[in-house]
Amino acid sequence: MRVLILVENLPVPFDRRVWQEACALRDAGHEVTVICPQMRGCTQPEEVLEGIQIYRHWISGEAGSLGGFITEYASALWGELTCALKVWRRGGFDIIHLCNPPDLLFLVALPFKLLGGVKVIFDVHDLWPEMFEAKFGRRGLFYWAVRLAERCTLALADVVIATNQSVLAAVKKRGRLHDDRAFVVRTAPNRMNAGAAPDASLRAGKMHLVGYIGVMGSADGVQYLVHAAAHILKTRGRADVHFLLMGSGPEHADLLALRDQLGLQDHISMPGRVSDEFLCRALSSIDLGVACDPINAYNDHCTMNKVLEYMAFARPVVMFDTVEGRFSAGDGAVYVGENSAEKLGDAILALLDDEARRLALGAAGHARLTQELNWERSVEQLLAAYQKA
Repeated sequence: MRVLILVENLPVPFDRRVWQEACALRDAGHEVTVICPQMRGCTQPEEVLEGIQIYRHWISGEAGSLGGFITEYASALWGELTCALKVWRRGGFDIIHLCNPPDLLFLVALPFKLLGGVKVIFDVHDLWPEMFEAKFGRRGLFYWAVRLAERCTLALADVVIATNQSVLAAVKKRGRLHDDRAFVVRTAPNRMNAGAAPDASLRAGKMHLVGYIGVMGSADGVQYLVHAAAHILKTRGRADVHFLLMGSGPEHADLLALRDQLGLQDHISMPGRVSDEFLCRALSSIDLGVACDPINAYNDHCTMNKVLEYMAFARPVVMFDTVEGRFSAGDGAVYVGENSAEKLGDAILALLDDEARRLALGAAGHARLTQELNWERSVEQLLAAYQKA
C-alpha cells in the first residue's frame, strides 16, 4: 500500500514514534511518505531518508498562547495540504495516517477520502481537549471547538490507534468505536545505542548526575525540576549533584532565565536539543532520570517517551505519580504523590543516596521495557490496524 503520514508538532526523524512507525511500515513492504514541519534542525524541504520520502513545510513556530495556536495550526494546515497535493500528483496514496495533536488534520484528509476513496487512520498521541485545558487552565469556547475537532476526526477515521489503553478507552467512548476498529500501539524506543560509553565530563566534577530529556513546554513541568534542584542545593545543602536538562521547546528560554535567577548556572546544564550520540552518552552517564510532568487529567493519559528512554538504559526514574506513568515504569520508578518541587527534590536525593535501590529499580524498568512493552509487540498491532483499514 501507499501510505502518507501527517505529523504536525515534530519533524521526522526527530519524532521517534512516528519514525519508528514509518520504518515498520516500510519493512512490511509499504511505500511510505511523511509530511512534517520544518523545525528543530530538520529543515530540508524534501529528502529520502532510509527509503522513506519526507516532505517538510514551513510553520509559524511552536505556540505559547491562544493566538499562537491559531497561527501555528493555520500555517501547518496550509503546508500539509500543499504537500499532500504534491504527493497525490506524484503517485497518490491509499491510506492517510493522521498523528495528533492537533485534531485538525481531518481537514487535510477529508477531500482525499471523499473524492479519492483514501482510508484514514487516526493515531492518537494525546487527548487534545485535555491537553488544551491543561495548557490554558480553563474551558471555554475554544475548548469546545477542540472537542468538536476531535469528534470530526474520529468520525472520519476508518481505524483508530492510540499510545495506551487509557487514551484508547477515552476515544472509543467519545467516538463510539467498535472494538475491531481500535488498536493500542505503544511507544517504545528501539533505535537507541544503549551500550554507549558513559561520559564522566557531563558530571561537571560532581558525584551524582540527574538527567531530564524531553520537550520544555508549559505542560511539561520542567520548572518543578529547576526548583527541586534549588531545594536540593540550597535547602538540603547538597553541592554534590549536577543536573543535565536536555531538550528544547517554547519554555526553554524562560527556564534558562529561572535557572540563572536562582543562581544555579554552575549546577544545571541546559544544552537544548542534542544529537542522538550525545543523548545516548548522557543516558549512560546519569544516575537517574526525572519525569516532572505534573499530575493532571491530561498527563494521567500520557505515555511519556522520556520514561521509556530512561528504562532502555536501565536507569531508575523519579516521577510524579500519573496513571500512565506508573503503568509504563512499573517497579522501575519512585513516585511522588503531589505536584511539589520540594518533595520531588527529596525523592531524588533519597534515591541518589541508595545505590542498591537505584540498581534494582533500573533493572526492573529495563526488564519491563524489553519483555512487556517492547516495540515488536506494538508493530504487530500497527500492522493489524493497517490490515483492518
